[in-house]
Amino acid sequence: MHPNPSNLLVELEQLERREREVSAFRKRLHDRLDSFPNAVTQAHERQVSAERRELHVRIDELRATLHLQ
Repeated sequence: MHPNPSNLLVELEQLERREREVSAFRKRLHDRLDSFPNAVTQAHERQVSAERRELHVRIDELRATLHLQ
């Protein structure tokens, strides 16, 4: 059974929006680390980066699925 393309497009749009938010926040963390490096911010940046990588994987999966349909 193939997933509904409309549902996939909605999910893709939501994930792309979230990725933009996460990337902007990650950039702010990097700016903060450049000025005031500390272990707490570094740990937070690692968590945000991991979420961003997960988003990229799912976005790529959705794009591939949509391209095949």
